[in-house]
Amino acid sequence: MSLKPLITIMAFAALLGVPPRALAQTPTSPVAQPSEPSLPPPRHVRRRIEIAPRPLLYRRCTDWYELQHRPSGTVLYPQMRCWWVRG
Repeated sequence: MSLKPLITIMAFAALLGVPPRALAQTPTSPVAQPSEPSLPPPRHVRRRIEIAPRPLLYRRCTDWYELQHRPSGTVLYPQMRCWWVRG
């Protein structure tokens, strides 16, 4: 192949955005055909969420009974209040 047609082909390839190596490889070249069959794409891998341990916390609660006045009569009603405490 002379130099002038080679330059013309490379110019067209540059205009089309084709890399020069793709032009050099033909379907019959040994470089284009892999020796081993291609591996299937990897399956979806679940991402792991790692939780860093923090200082231990627990809930402390107090409870009591409270009289509530209702239209049907006075009722003894349970109440509870909770908060988080470091252990």
